Amino acid sequence: MCMAPSTPPSTRLLHGTLLKAAPKAPTTPVKAKRISTFQEFESNTSDAWDAGEDDDGLLAMAAESLNTDVVMETANRVLRNHSQRQERHKLQEAPGPEQKPEPVAEPPLVPSGDLRLVKSVSESHTSCPAEGASDTVPLQRSQSLPHSVTVAMGGTSDPSALSSSALSEREASRLDKFKQLLAGPNTDLEELRKLSWSGIPKPVRPITWKLLSGYLPANVDRRPATLQRKQKEYFAFIEHYYDSRNDDVHQDTYRQIHIDIPRMSPEALILQPKVTEIFERILFIWAIRHPASGYVQGINDLVTPFFVVFMCEHIEEEDVDAADVSRVPADVLRNVEADTYWCMSKLLDGIQDNYTFAQPGIQMKVKMLEELVSRIDDQVHRHLDQHEVRYLQFAFRWMNNLLMREVPLRCTIRLWDTYQSEPDGFSHFHLYVCAAFLVRWRKEILEERDFQELLLFLQNLPTAHWGNEDISLLLAEAYRLKFAFADAPNHYKK
Repeated sequence: MCMAPSTPPSTRLLHGTLLKAAPKAPTTPVKAKRISTFQEFESNTSDAWDAGEDDDGLLAMAAESLNTDVVMETANRVLRNHSQRQERHKLQEAPGPEQKPEPVAEPPLVPSGDLRLVKSVSESHTSCPAEGASDTVPLQRSQSLPHSVTVAMGGTSDPSALSSSALSEREASRLDKFKQLLAGPNTDLEELRKLSWSGIPKPVRPITWKLLSGYLPANVDRRPATLQRKQKEYFAFIEHYYDSRNDDVHQDTYRQIHIDIPRMSPEALILQPKVTEIFERILFIWAIRHPASGYVQGINDLVTPFFVVFMCEHIEEEDVDAADVSRVPADVLRNVEADTYWCMSKLLDGIQDNYTFAQPGIQMKVKMLEELVSRIDDQVHRHLDQHEVRYLQFAFRWMNNLLMREVPLRCTIRLWDTYQSEPDGFSHFHLYVCAAFLVRWRKEILEERDFQELLLFLQNLPTAHWGNEDISLLLAEAYRLKFAFADAPNHYKK
Protein backbone atom coordinates (compact mmCIF):
# COMPACT_ATOMS: atom_id res chain seq x y z
CA MET A 1 0.00 0.00 0.00
CA CYS A 2 1.16 3.51 -0.74
CA MET A 3 -0.99 5.11 1.98
CA ALA A 4 0.86 7.25 4.48
CA PRO A 5 0.49 5.73 7.96
CA SER A 6 -1.30 7.90 10.46
CA THR A 7 -3.65 7.68 13.38
CA PRO A 8 -7.09 6.38 12.35
CA PRO A 9 -9.72 9.13 12.40
CA SER A 10 -11.57 9.31 15.67
CA THR A 11 -14.74 10.67 14.15
CA ARG A 12 -17.42 8.41 12.80
CA LEU A 13 -18.90 8.75 9.35
CA LEU A 14 -22.66 8.92 8.94
CA HIS A 15 -23.34 6.08 6.52
CA GLY A 16 -25.86 3.91 8.27
CA THR A 17 -24.74 0.47 9.40
CA LEU A 18 -21.65 -0.22 11.46
CA LEU A 19 -18.24 -1.74 10.86
CA LYS A 20 -15.91 -3.20 13.47
CA ALA A 21 -15.70 -1.19 16.62
CA ALA A 22 -12.76 1.17 16.60
CA PRO A 23 -10.70 1.75 19.75
CA LYS A 24 -12.03 4.21 22.27
CA ALA A 25 -11.43 7.81 21.24
CA PRO A 26 -8.37 9.33 22.94
CA THR A 27 -8.95 11.97 25.54
CA THR A 28 -5.94 13.98 24.40
CA PRO A 29 -6.50 16.45 21.55
CA VAL A 30 -6.30 15.08 18.02
CA LYS A 31 -3.27 16.09 15.97
CA ALA A 32 -3.47 19.46 14.32
CA LYS A 33 -3.16 17.83 10.90
CA ARG A 34 -6.45 16.00 11.39
CA ILE A 35 -8.20 19.16 12.48
CA SER A 36 -6.87 20.92 9.40
CA THR A 37 -8.15 18.12 7.20
CA PHE A 38 -11.61 18.32 8.71
CA GLN A 39 -11.64 22.11 8.45
CA GLU A 40 -10.70 21.83 4.80
CA PHE A 41 -13.51 19.37 4.18
CA GLU A 42 -15.93 21.58 6.10
CA SER A 43 -14.90 24.66 4.15
CA ASN A 44 -15.35 22.78 0.89
CA THR A 45 -18.90 21.79 1.76
CA SER A 46 -19.96 24.52 4.18
CA ASP A 47 -22.36 26.14 1.75
CA ALA A 48 -24.04 22.77 1.33
CA TRP A 49 -26.00 23.58 4.48
CA ASP A 50 -28.60 26.28 4.45
CA ALA A 51 -27.44 29.50 6.03
CA GLY A 52 -28.25 29.68 9.69
CA GLU A 53 -27.37 28.22 13.01
CA ASP A 54 -25.91 25.01 11.51
CA ASP A 55 -22.91 26.86 10.09
CA ASP A 56 -21.92 28.07 13.53
CA GLY A 57 -22.24 24.57 14.88
CA LEU A 58 -20.04 23.09 12.18
CA LEU A 59 -17.37 25.74 12.62
CA ALA A 60 -17.42 25.23 16.35
CA MET A 61 -17.09 21.51 15.84
CA ALA A 62 -14.11 21.96 13.51
CA ALA A 63 -12.44 24.28 16.02
CA GLU A 64 -12.55 21.65 18.76
CA SER A 65 -10.44 18.51 18.96
CA LEU A 66 -12.96 16.45 16.98
CA ASN A 67 -14.35 14.75 20.07
CA THR A 68 -16.71 12.09 18.75
CA ASP A 69 -19.63 13.13 20.93
CA VAL A 70 -19.35 16.68 19.70
CA VAL A 71 -19.14 15.55 16.10
CA MET A 72 -22.16 13.31 16.28
CA GLU A 73 -24.29 15.73 18.28
CA THR A 74 -23.65 18.52 15.80
CA ALA A 75 -24.06 16.34 12.72
CA ASN A 76 -27.33 14.85 13.96
CA ARG A 77 -28.65 18.33 14.76
CA VAL A 78 -27.81 19.43 11.22
CA LEU A 79 -29.66 16.45 9.75
CA ARG A 80 -32.70 17.00 11.96
CA ASN A 81 -32.88 20.68 11.07
CA HIS A 82 -32.50 19.84 7.40
CA SER A 83 -35.37 17.33 7.58
CA GLN A 84 -37.57 19.89 9.30
CA ARG A 85 -36.85 22.46 6.62
CA GLN A 86 -37.63 19.93 3.90
CA GLU A 87 -40.92 19.08 5.61
CA ARG A 88 -41.89 22.75 5.88
CA HIS A 89 -40.99 23.23 2.23
CA LYS A 90 -43.23 20.34 1.16
CA LEU A 91 -46.10 21.70 3.24
CA GLN A 92 -45.76 25.08 1.54
CA GLU A 93 -45.85 23.47 -1.89
CA ALA A 94 -48.88 21.28 -1.13
CA PRO A 95 -51.35 21.80 -4.04
CA GLY A 96 -54.53 21.46 -2.01
CA PRO A 97 -56.21 20.07 1.08
CA GLU A 98 -56.90 16.73 -0.59
CA GLN A 99 -53.23 16.02 -1.30
CA LYS A 100 -51.33 15.73 1.93
CA PRO A 101 -47.56 15.53 1.71
CA GLU A 102 -45.96 12.48 3.17
CA PRO A 103 -44.01 13.10 6.35
CA VAL A 104 -40.27 13.40 5.92
CA ALA A 105 -38.42 10.48 7.42
CA GLU A 106 -36.11 11.45 10.24
CA PRO A 107 -32.56 10.18 9.74
CA PRO A 108 -31.68 7.41 12.19
CA LEU A 109 -29.59 8.73 15.05
CA VAL A 110 -26.47 6.86 16.07
CA PRO A 111 -26.05 6.51 19.84
CA SER A 112 -23.48 9.01 21.02
CA GLY A 113 -21.59 6.44 23.02
CA ASP A 114 -20.80 4.24 20.02
CA LEU A 115 -17.37 4.71 18.50
CA ARG A 116 -17.31 2.86 15.17
CA LEU A 117 -16.53 3.46 11.59
CA VAL A 118 -19.53 2.75 9.42
CA LYS A 119 -20.34 1.17 6.08
CA SER A 120 -22.79 2.17 3.42
CA VAL A 121 -26.28 3.02 4.64
CA SER A 122 -27.55 0.73 1.91
CA GLU A 123 -26.58 -2.19 4.16
CA SER A 124 -29.20 -1.06 6.62
CA HIS A 125 -31.75 -2.11 4.00
CA THR A 126 -33.43 1.27 3.90
CA SER A 127 -35.65 1.49 0.86
CA CYS A 128 -35.30 4.21 -1.76
CA PRO A 129 -38.24 5.99 -3.42
CA ALA A 130 -39.42 4.11 -6.46
CA GLU A 131 -40.68 7.15 -8.30
CA GLY A 132 -38.52 8.78 -10.93
CA ALA A 133 -36.56 5.62 -11.54
CA SER A 134 -35.70 6.68 -15.08
CA ASP A 135 -34.34 10.02 -13.92
CA THR A 136 -31.16 10.74 -12.06
CA VAL A 137 -30.89 8.42 -9.09
CA PRO A 138 -29.22 9.82 -5.98
CA LEU A 139 -26.84 7.63 -4.02
CA GLN A 140 -28.57 5.19 -1.73
CA ARG A 141 -26.32 6.56 1.00
CA SER A 142 -27.89 10.00 0.68
CA GLN A 143 -29.28 9.41 4.15
CA SER A 144 -25.81 10.30 5.39
CA LEU A 145 -25.69 13.52 3.40
CA PRO A 146 -28.32 16.28 3.32
CA HIS A 147 -29.86 16.72 -0.11
CA SER A 148 -28.86 20.37 -0.26
CA VAL A 149 -25.20 19.40 -0.30
CA THR A 150 -25.60 18.93 -4.03
CA VAL A 151 -26.18 22.63 -4.49
CA ALA A 152 -22.79 23.62 -3.23
CA MET A 153 -20.83 20.71 -4.59
CA GLY A 154 -22.35 20.37 -8.01
CA GLY A 155 -23.65 23.82 -8.81
CA THR A 156 -27.13 22.44 -9.51
CA SER A 157 -29.98 21.26 -7.36
CA ASP A 158 -33.25 19.42 -7.45
CA PRO A 159 -35.86 22.10 -8.20
CA SER A 160 -38.02 20.77 -5.36
CA ALA A 161 -35.26 21.54 -2.86
CA LEU A 162 -34.34 25.05 -3.91
CA SER A 163 -36.04 27.80 -5.89
CA SER A 164 -34.46 28.85 -9.16
CA SER A 165 -33.90 32.38 -7.88
CA ALA A 166 -32.06 31.15 -4.79
CA LEU A 167 -30.03 28.80 -6.95
CA SER A 168 -29.09 31.62 -9.29
CA GLU A 169 -28.03 33.76 -6.35
CA ARG A 170 -25.90 30.94 -5.01
CA GLU A 171 -24.27 30.33 -8.39
CA ALA A 172 -23.66 34.04 -8.85
CA SER A 173 -22.10 34.23 -5.40
CA ARG A 174 -19.76 31.33 -6.17
CA LEU A 175 -18.80 32.89 -9.49
CA ASP A 176 -17.98 36.16 -7.73
CA LYS A 177 -15.73 34.29 -5.30
CA PHE A 178 -13.83 32.75 -8.18
CA LYS A 179 -13.51 36.06 -10.03
CA GLN A 180 -12.21 37.82 -6.93
CA LEU A 181 -9.67 35.07 -6.34
CA LEU A 182 -8.53 35.08 -9.97
CA ALA A 183 -8.37 38.87 -10.22
CA GLY A 184 -5.42 39.32 -7.89
CA PRO A 185 -1.84 39.75 -9.15
CA ASN A 186 -0.91 36.34 -7.66
CA THR A 187 -3.63 33.70 -7.45
CA ASP A 188 -3.66 31.76 -4.19
CA LEU A 189 -3.67 28.24 -5.62
CA GLU A 190 -4.45 26.60 -2.29
CA GLU A 191 -7.57 28.74 -1.88
CA LEU A 192 -8.46 28.07 -5.52
CA ARG A 193 -8.28 24.32 -4.89
CA LYS A 194 -10.53 24.59 -1.85
CA LEU A 195 -13.07 26.64 -3.78
CA SER A 196 -12.90 24.38 -6.85
CA TRP A 197 -13.48 21.13 -4.92
CA SER A 198 -17.21 21.85 -4.90
CA GLY A 199 -17.36 22.47 -8.64
CA ILE A 200 -16.14 25.28 -10.90
CA PRO A 201 -18.56 27.68 -12.63
CA LYS A 202 -18.45 27.28 -16.39
CA PRO A 203 -17.26 30.85 -17.22
CA VAL A 204 -14.08 30.48 -15.14
CA ARG A 205 -13.45 26.76 -15.63
CA PRO A 206 -10.91 27.11 -18.50
CA ILE A 207 -8.55 29.46 -16.64
CA THR A 208 -9.05 27.54 -13.38
CA TRP A 209 -8.15 24.20 -14.97
CA LYS A 210 -5.03 25.71 -16.54
CA LEU A 211 -3.95 27.01 -13.14
CA LEU A 212 -4.77 23.88 -11.16
CA SER A 213 -3.02 21.61 -13.67
CA GLY A 214 0.18 23.64 -13.30
CA TYR A 215 0.14 24.77 -16.93
CA LEU A 216 -0.17 28.47 -16.09
CA PRO A 217 1.74 30.29 -13.33
CA ALA A 218 -0.04 31.90 -10.39
CA ASN A 219 1.40 35.29 -11.30
CA VAL A 220 -0.94 37.11 -13.68
CA ASP A 221 1.80 39.09 -15.42
CA ARG A 222 3.68 35.93 -16.39
CA ARG A 223 0.71 34.16 -17.99
CA PRO A 224 0.68 35.76 -21.48
CA ALA A 225 4.37 35.04 -22.01
CA THR A 226 3.94 31.49 -20.70
CA LEU A 227 1.01 30.81 -23.02
CA GLN A 228 2.87 32.19 -26.01
CA ARG A 229 6.01 30.19 -25.22
CA LYS A 230 4.19 26.88 -24.62
CA GLN A 231 2.01 27.25 -27.71
CA LYS A 232 5.08 28.00 -29.82
CA GLU A 233 6.85 25.00 -28.31
CA TYR A 234 3.97 22.65 -29.11
CA PHE A 235 3.80 23.65 -32.76
CA ALA A 236 7.55 23.25 -33.00
CA PHE A 237 6.95 19.63 -31.97
CA ILE A 238 4.35 19.33 -34.74
CA GLU A 239 6.77 20.67 -37.33
CA HIS A 240 9.58 18.43 -36.13
CA TYR A 241 7.76 15.13 -35.46
CA TYR A 242 4.38 14.93 -37.18
CA ASP A 243 5.66 14.15 -40.66
CA SER A 244 7.26 11.00 -39.25
CA ARG A 245 3.85 9.45 -38.55
CA ASN A 246 4.10 7.36 -41.73
CA ASP A 247 7.64 6.14 -41.06
CA ASP A 248 7.99 2.45 -40.37
CA VAL A 249 8.94 3.03 -36.74
CA HIS A 250 5.86 5.14 -36.00
CA GLN A 251 3.18 4.02 -38.43
CA ASP A 252 1.70 1.42 -36.06
CA THR A 253 1.25 4.09 -33.38
CA TYR A 254 -0.41 6.50 -35.78
CA ARG A 255 -2.63 3.77 -37.25
CA GLN A 256 -3.90 2.82 -33.79
CA ILE A 257 -4.64 6.46 -32.94
CA HIS A 258 -6.43 6.87 -36.26
CA ILE A 259 -8.57 3.80 -35.48
CA ASP A 260 -9.38 4.78 -31.88
CA ILE A 261 -10.51 8.39 -32.37
CA PRO A 262 -13.76 7.59 -34.25
CA ARG A 263 -14.73 5.31 -31.34
CA MET A 264 -14.68 8.21 -28.90
CA SER A 265 -17.60 10.29 -27.73
CA PRO A 266 -19.30 12.66 -28.23
CA GLU A 267 -19.36 11.55 -31.86
CA ALA A 268 -20.95 14.77 -33.14
CA LEU A 269 -17.87 16.65 -31.98
CA ILE A 270 -15.07 14.12 -32.43
CA LEU A 271 -16.02 13.12 -35.99
CA GLN A 272 -15.73 16.67 -37.29
CA PRO A 273 -12.63 16.58 -39.55
CA LYS A 274 -10.88 19.48 -37.84
CA VAL A 275 -11.37 17.94 -34.39
CA THR A 276 -10.18 14.53 -35.57
CA GLU A 277 -7.00 16.11 -36.97
CA ILE A 278 -6.38 17.99 -33.71
CA PHE A 279 -6.77 14.83 -31.62
CA GLU A 280 -4.49 12.85 -33.93
CA ARG A 281 -1.75 15.47 -33.62
CA ILE A 282 -2.05 15.74 -29.84
CA LEU A 283 -1.93 11.99 -29.27
CA PHE A 284 0.84 11.31 -31.77
CA ILE A 285 3.11 14.05 -30.41
CA TRP A 286 2.53 12.88 -26.83
CA ALA A 287 3.34 9.27 -27.78
CA ILE A 288 6.55 10.25 -29.59
CA ARG A 289 7.73 12.37 -26.67
CA HIS A 290 6.93 9.68 -24.08
CA PRO A 291 8.56 6.50 -25.40
CA ALA A 292 8.40 4.77 -22.00
CA SER A 293 4.70 4.23 -22.56
CA GLY A 294 3.99 5.38 -26.09
CA TYR A 295 0.35 5.47 -27.12
CA VAL A 296 -2.00 3.18 -25.20
CA GLN A 297 -5.74 2.84 -25.75
CA GLY A 298 -7.46 4.89 -23.07
CA ILE A 299 -5.16 7.87 -23.32
CA ASN A 300 -7.27 9.13 -26.23
CA ASP A 301 -10.29 9.63 -23.95
CA LEU A 302 -8.32 11.96 -21.68
CA VAL A 303 -8.02 14.59 -24.42
CA THR A 304 -11.75 15.25 -24.69
CA PRO A 305 -12.55 17.00 -21.37
CA PHE A 306 -9.72 19.52 -21.79
CA PHE A 307 -10.64 20.22 -25.41
CA VAL A 308 -14.33 20.70 -24.62
CA VAL A 309 -13.69 22.96 -21.60
CA PHE A 310 -11.24 25.17 -23.48
CA MET A 311 -13.59 25.40 -26.48
CA CYS A 312 -16.34 26.74 -24.23
CA GLU A 313 -14.58 30.11 -24.19
CA HIS A 314 -14.99 30.51 -27.92
CA ILE A 315 -18.40 29.15 -28.90
CA GLU A 316 -21.92 30.37 -28.26
CA GLU A 317 -23.67 27.00 -28.12
CA GLU A 318 -24.58 25.84 -24.63
CA ASP A 319 -23.97 22.24 -25.69
CA VAL A 320 -20.37 21.95 -26.88
CA ASP A 321 -21.05 18.40 -28.07
CA ALA A 322 -23.00 19.77 -31.03
CA ALA A 323 -20.86 22.85 -31.73
CA ASP A 324 -19.63 23.44 -35.27
CA VAL A 325 -15.88 23.76 -34.83
CA SER A 326 -15.41 24.87 -38.45
CA ARG A 327 -16.80 28.29 -37.49
CA VAL A 328 -14.10 28.83 -34.86
CA PRO A 329 -11.15 30.95 -36.13
CA ALA A 330 -8.04 28.96 -37.02
CA ASP A 331 -5.79 30.82 -34.57
CA VAL A 332 -8.22 30.10 -31.74
CA LEU A 333 -8.25 26.40 -32.59
CA ARG A 334 -4.45 26.38 -32.61
CA ASN A 335 -4.35 27.87 -29.12
CA VAL A 336 -6.96 25.41 -27.83
CA GLU A 337 -5.00 22.52 -29.33
CA ALA A 338 -1.77 23.58 -27.64
CA ASP A 339 -3.45 24.22 -24.29
CA THR A 340 -5.16 20.82 -24.48
CA TYR A 341 -1.87 19.06 -25.20
CA TRP A 342 -0.02 20.61 -22.28
CA CYS A 343 -2.81 20.11 -19.74
CA MET A 344 -3.28 16.49 -20.79
CA SER A 345 0.48 16.01 -20.47
CA LYS A 346 0.39 17.39 -16.93
CA LEU A 347 -2.39 14.93 -16.04
CA LEU A 348 -0.55 11.95 -17.55
CA ASP A 349 2.66 12.86 -15.74
CA GLY A 350 0.91 11.81 -12.52
CA ILE A 351 -0.50 8.51 -13.80
CA GLN A 352 2.01 7.42 -16.44
CA ASP A 353 2.57 4.05 -14.75
CA ASN A 354 -1.01 3.29 -15.81
CA TYR A 355 0.24 3.14 -19.40
CA THR A 356 3.77 1.73 -19.27
CA PHE A 357 4.45 -1.90 -20.21
CA ALA A 358 1.89 -4.28 -18.59
CA GLN A 359 0.20 -1.19 -17.09
CA PRO A 360 1.40 -1.86 -13.52
CA GLY A 361 -0.32 1.25 -12.14
CA ILE A 362 -3.73 -0.03 -13.14
CA GLN A 363 -3.02 -3.55 -11.89
CA MET A 364 -2.07 -2.15 -8.49
CA LYS A 365 -5.07 0.19 -8.27
CA VAL A 366 -7.54 -2.54 -9.16
CA LYS A 367 -6.05 -4.69 -6.39
CA MET A 368 -6.33 -1.76 -3.96
CA LEU A 369 -9.96 -1.27 -5.01
CA GLU A 370 -10.70 -4.93 -4.28
CA GLU A 371 -9.17 -4.66 -0.81
CA LEU A 372 -11.02 -1.43 -0.07
CA VAL A 373 -14.43 -2.76 -1.15
CA SER A 374 -13.89 -5.87 0.98
CA ARG A 375 -13.59 -3.55 3.98
CA ILE A 376 -16.45 -1.16 3.29
CA ASP A 377 -19.00 -3.64 1.89
CA ASP A 378 -18.01 -7.25 2.43
CA GLN A 379 -21.38 -8.51 1.22
CA VAL A 380 -20.90 -6.99 -2.24
CA HIS A 381 -17.31 -8.22 -2.31
CA ARG A 382 -18.30 -11.79 -1.42
CA HIS A 383 -21.19 -11.73 -3.91
CA LEU A 384 -18.82 -10.85 -6.75
CA ASP A 385 -16.37 -13.51 -5.60
CA GLN A 386 -19.04 -16.19 -5.30
CA HIS A 387 -20.12 -15.56 -8.89
CA GLU A 388 -16.49 -15.51 -10.07
CA VAL A 389 -16.58 -11.88 -11.19
CA ARG A 390 -13.06 -10.53 -11.03
CA TYR A 391 -12.44 -6.83 -10.42
CA LEU A 392 -10.12 -6.60 -13.42
CA GLN A 393 -13.03 -7.56 -15.66
CA PHE A 394 -14.89 -4.30 -14.98
CA ALA A 395 -12.58 -1.99 -12.98
CA PHE A 396 -9.67 -2.07 -15.43
CA ARG A 397 -11.62 0.29 -17.68
CA TRP A 398 -12.54 2.47 -14.68
CA MET A 399 -8.85 3.06 -14.03
CA ASN A 400 -7.71 3.13 -17.65
CA ASN A 401 -10.31 5.72 -18.73
CA LEU A 402 -10.86 7.45 -15.35
CA LEU A 403 -14.57 6.48 -15.47
CA MET A 404 -15.06 8.42 -18.73
CA ARG A 405 -16.77 5.42 -20.35
CA GLU A 406 -19.04 4.97 -17.33
CA VAL A 407 -20.57 8.45 -16.97
CA PRO A 408 -21.63 11.20 -19.40
CA LEU A 409 -19.06 13.80 -20.45
CA ARG A 410 -20.76 16.53 -18.40
CA CYS A 411 -20.25 14.36 -15.31
CA THR A 412 -16.62 13.71 -16.18
CA ILE A 413 -15.96 17.45 -16.37
CA ARG A 414 -17.55 17.98 -12.97
CA LEU A 415 -15.55 15.04 -11.60
CA TRP A 416 -12.33 16.56 -12.89
CA ASP A 417 -13.06 19.85 -11.12
CA THR A 418 -12.55 17.94 -7.89
CA TYR A 419 -9.74 15.70 -9.14
CA GLN A 420 -7.68 18.78 -9.98
CA SER A 421 -8.43 20.19 -6.52
CA GLU A 422 -7.31 17.07 -4.66
CA PRO A 423 -3.68 16.12 -4.07
CA ASP A 424 -3.03 13.27 -6.53
CA GLY A 425 -6.69 13.41 -7.50
CA PHE A 426 -6.37 11.42 -10.72
CA SER A 427 -4.39 8.64 -9.07
CA HIS A 428 -5.08 8.47 -5.33
CA PHE A 429 -8.54 10.02 -4.87
CA HIS A 430 -9.85 8.25 -7.98
CA LEU A 431 -9.51 4.96 -6.08
CA TYR A 432 -12.06 6.10 -3.48
CA VAL A 433 -14.38 7.43 -6.17
CA CYS A 434 -14.33 4.01 -7.83
CA ALA A 435 -15.09 2.30 -4.51
CA ALA A 436 -18.03 4.63 -3.85
CA PHE A 437 -19.16 4.13 -7.46
CA LEU A 438 -19.23 0.34 -7.10
CA VAL A 439 -21.03 0.32 -3.76
CA ARG A 440 -23.54 2.81 -5.20
CA TRP A 441 -24.97 -0.15 -7.16
CA ARG A 442 -25.02 -2.66 -4.29
CA LYS A 443 -28.77 -3.32 -4.51
CA GLU A 444 -28.63 -4.14 -8.22
CA ILE A 445 -25.43 -6.16 -7.81
CA LEU A 446 -26.87 -8.32 -5.03
CA GLU A 447 -30.02 -8.98 -7.07
CA GLU A 448 -28.03 -10.48 -9.95
CA ARG A 449 -27.37 -14.21 -9.54
CA ASP A 450 -25.61 -14.95 -12.79
CA PHE A 451 -21.99 -14.29 -13.83
CA GLN A 452 -22.89 -13.04 -17.28
CA GLU A 453 -25.67 -10.75 -16.08
CA LEU A 454 -23.48 -9.36 -13.32
CA LEU A 455 -20.64 -8.57 -15.69
CA LEU A 456 -22.95 -7.05 -18.29
CA PHE A 457 -24.46 -4.81 -15.65
CA LEU A 458 -21.09 -3.65 -14.31
CA GLN A 459 -19.87 -2.91 -17.82
CA ASN A 460 -23.02 -0.98 -18.78
CA LEU A 461 -24.11 0.92 -15.67
CA PRO A 462 -27.27 3.05 -16.09
CA THR A 463 -25.75 6.52 -15.72
CA ALA A 464 -27.00 8.15 -18.94
CA HIS A 465 -29.25 10.52 -16.97
CA TRP A 466 -26.71 11.39 -14.31
CA GLY A 467 -25.91 15.01 -13.61
CA ASN A 468 -23.88 17.17 -11.24
CA GLU A 469 -26.11 16.14 -8.35
CA ASP A 470 -25.16 12.49 -8.66
CA ILE A 471 -21.47 13.24 -9.10
CA SER A 472 -21.47 15.53 -6.07
CA LEU A 473 -22.92 12.82 -3.86
CA LEU A 474 -20.45 10.31 -5.28
CA LEU A 475 -17.55 12.66 -4.50
CA ALA A 476 -18.81 13.30 -0.99
CA GLU A 477 -19.00 9.58 -0.34
CA ALA A 478 -15.51 9.11 -1.81
CA TYR A 479 -14.17 11.80 0.51
CA ARG A 480 -15.71 10.02 3.50
CA LEU A 481 -13.93 6.82 2.48
CA LYS A 482 -10.65 8.65 2.03
CA PHE A 483 -11.10 10.37 5.39
CA ALA A 484 -11.66 6.99 7.04
CA PHE A 485 -9.10 4.83 5.26
CA ALA A 486 -6.36 6.84 3.54
CA ASP A 487 -4.45 7.63 6.74
CA ALA A 488 -5.57 4.55 8.63
CA PRO A 489 -3.86 1.46 7.17
CA ASN A 490 -4.98 -0.69 10.11
CA HIS A 491 -8.59 -0.07 9.04
CA TYR A 492 -7.74 -0.52 5.39
CA LYS A 493 -6.04 -3.91 5.55
CA LYS A 494 -7.56 -7.11 6.81
